[in-house]
Amino acid sequence: MATSSGSMVTMTYSDIPANFHSTVLIKRDLCQLHGPPLVFVTSVVFSLRNSPTVKLSRRQHTEARFAQEMPVNAVSLRGVPLTLLAAEKEEAKAVLTLFLKKQGLSNAAAARTINKSDLFIEHLVSQLHSIHKSRYLVGRELTTLEIRDALIPYLENLQKEHGSNLVDMVENFPDTPAKLNITAETVSPNVVLDTKKLPDVNFKSRKLKAMARVSGSVPTEELPQHVIYLIELGMDLEEIQQVTRRFPAFAYYSLEGKVRPVVEFLLELGIPKSEIPIILRKRPQLCGISLSENLIPTMKFLESLGLDKKKWAKVIYRFPPLLTYSRQKLMSTVDFLYEMGLTVEDVGKILTRCPNIISYSVEDNLRPTAEYFSLLGIDITIVLQRSPQTFGLSIEGNLKPITEFFLEKGYSLEDLRTMIQRYGTLYTFSLEENLMPKWNFFLTMGFPQSELVKFPQFFGYSLEERIKPRYALVREFGVKLLLNQILSLSDSDFKKVLNRKLKRMQEKV
Repeated sequence: MATSSGSMVTMTYSDIPANFHSTVLIKRDLCQLHGPPLVFVTSVVFSLRNSPTVKLSRRQHTEARFAQEMPVNAVSLRGVPLTLLAAEKEEAKAVLTLFLKKQGLSNAAAARTINKSDLFIEHLVSQLHSIHKSRYLVGRELTTLEIRDALIPYLENLQKEHGSNLVDMVENFPDTPAKLNITAETVSPNVVLDTKKLPDVNFKSRKLKAMARVSGSVPTEELPQHVIYLIELGMDLEEIQQVTRRFPAFAYYSLEGKVRPVVEFLLELGIPKSEIPIILRKRPQLCGISLSENLIPTMKFLESLGLDKKKWAKVIYRFPPLLTYSRQKLMSTVDFLYEMGLTVEDVGKILTRCPNIISYSVEDNLRPTAEYFSLLGIDITIVLQRSPQTFGLSIEGNLKPITEFFLEKGYSLEDLRTMIQRYGTLYTFSLEENLMPKWNFFLTMGFPQSELVKFPQFFGYSLEERIKPRYALVREFGVKLLLNQILSLSDSDFKKVLNRKLKRMQEKV
């Protein structure tokens, strides 16, 4: 294929002889061909101008191998809207962020890596375009779940290959610390993109562009349609800006394709209109989910696990992310609950009352917490049934300090087991802000320590609004009541008990 200097060269599959097996390595200062197999991988597909000395920028620099079986019906991305590409990059960035945090990175460390991974993010988007090429051919957008389900297995394969070098590989892509052995189907080489027309991949720039779409300086009639719709629904523009700041892809969602169908569906479930802004603020990704293919089937699946379908409005309001989890993630949590000895009915009640238990990692949260309580001799099923949120707490930061607190106060492990059986939420309270202040006041009340074993619910009442005022009345009347009688009765019943006790004392006198 002869060309003049400076002319455009576009290589397609038909340009490669059938018996020609090679690898193309595009370096900063050279272009060379060598050896099998035929595998093609790229972070950015671009056009290359032929010149005596090829000098490429880092954006164009990539090490790649051609695929042994290239698809003949290659996908052209020329028709993909730039706003959709920008949204997909934000979705890919969100998936990568969650994956890195799952590997143990802090929020700050994950954010730093994301800011350095522009080329790798583009590479992830190219994976989406290849894996779901049939969707693009019919002009259909991918949902959040489809993007996640496509990218997570791919990231897991990279994690297995690169191990502790994964972060370096992501940040320095395509100058990887080890050769990138990609097994996922990739973009065909006859797909040509002019990268100059793509949105700026710089994180801050993308965020600024997204924010500009929902800026207060933009006339209301010129705001995106879905933003106008949400404002009319009762969502403040400032709230929309906050959502966009955290999740820039939200600025590019389509009204009819994503936002309106989800909002109307939530309203049909019985969720008050006033709560819709709260739900979208907590989980804007809900608008990226297909109702027919993801959201409704996920709801049916959760109902089959025992979740009360009559309480969907409350469940979604409590934990909007529930409907964005994959079935694999849902089942991993449910299987653990079954493993702990809970019945189908128990599991259904937990999912209904505490749906955020799905967000807890089985290996990082649920199982270690179960093992900790097991070592203390505490019935795990009781804690799960009465206070499943306990399993989302840190063992070192929350659970152990509370155990040590009661042991230091003279309580035995048997006392602690009894207290937990009677009041499963005991471990969910703050040691410094709840347990210690109430303990110090308890010491002034004249009760034996055993009274807390009988009535650990003491720690669940407000010190200033319930405990102190009630105890002050007891002292004023000069009567004696059990701790349970002082706190658990309603105001009217409490006064009746006080008057009855006072009357008996007067009769004795």
